[in-house]
Amino acid sequence: MGKYLIARQLSGKKVITNEGEDFGRLVDLNINEVTGKIEHLVVEPNPDSPLAAKIRKEDGMVNVAYESVLAVGDFVIVEKRNITF
Repeated sequence: MGKYLIARQLSGKKVITNEGEDFGRLVDLNINEVTGKIEHLVVEPNPDSPLAAKIRKEDGMVNVAYESVLAVGDFVIVEKRNITF
């Protein structure tokens, strides 16, 4: 039950880049069913973010590789240069 609690606590957190850009809001996680490891963050992009606009998917969301996450606290901080287009 601890994993569900952690996921709920992360949902809705603001995602910012290490350069301070407001990238969006965390809405979901993609988890590998075999290993149980987080693979991607599913982010609802900030409409004013040029970076998010470049990599937005058809459904309007952005997947950010978990390896890009630098820190989680009040915000989720991601490494801008590791976000792929």
